[in-house]
Amino acid sequence: MGEVNPITNLWLVRHGEPAAEKRQMCCVAQDTGLSETGLLQMASVASYLKDEPLATVYSSPLTRALQSARILASARQWPLEVVPDLRELDFGEFTGLTFDEIDRRDPNLYRRWMNAPTGVRFPNGENFRDVRARVLKSFDVIRRERAGQTSVIVGHAGVNRILIAHALGMPELNLFRLGQDHAAVSLLRFVDDIPSVQLLNHCVARHQEMTNGASRLVDTG
Repeated sequence: MGEVNPITNLWLVRHGEPAAEKRQMCCVAQDTGLSETGLLQMASVASYLKDEPLATVYSSPLTRALQSARILASARQWPLEVVPDLRELDFGEFTGLTFDEIDRRDPNLYRRWMNAPTGVRFPNGENFRDVRARVLKSFDVIRRERAGQTSVIVGHAGVNRILIAHALGMPELNLFRLGQDHAAVSLLRFVDDIPSVQLLNHCVARHQEMTNGASRLVDTG
C-alpha cells in the first residue's frame, strides 16, 4: 500500500467585535482593539477550541486580530506567530473613513465598490487581487509547514472569505455570499492536497447563548 498523506486541519477565526467607534470605518489602523463584547466572544472561541491539538496560532498583525489571537493562544499556551500578509485590505486614503464619508468623497468609486467590490483599487491602497495574492502565498507556506497538523489562523472577514472561496473554487464575484461574523469559526481540511470546508461561519458565542437560553426555559418549566 502507498503512503497515506496526513490530514491537515486549519481553523479560520475572524477577530472579535471591534471597539464601537471603529465598527463603521474602513479601518486597518493598528490601534483598533476589541470591545468588551469582542473579548467575551473570543473567550468563548478559546473555550471551544481548547481541546484541539493546535500546533500554532497564526495572526494578522492588526490589533483587533492580534488581541483575539492572544486570547486563543493563552488558553493552552499555544505558540503564536504573526504573519504580516494576513492583514486586511489596505484602504489607502480611505482608511479610517466611514462608508458614508467615502460615498461623499468619491461617489463614483463608492458606487463601483458596491456593485463590484473585488474590482476596485483604493487610492494609494490595494485591490482584491493584491490581497488575494499575498494571503494565498502565506497560506500555502502555513499549510506546507503544518502538514498533518491542526492550526488556527486569526484574521479578518476578507482574508477568511478568500481562503474559503479558494478551497471551494468559487468565482471572486461570489465571495461576499460567504458569511463571516465577528468571532465566527470555520474549518478547512486538506487530504491529499484536496480541500474541503468542514465548518462555516459558526458563531460560538451565539450558539452558547441559545443553548443557555434553552436550558433556562427547561429549568423554569
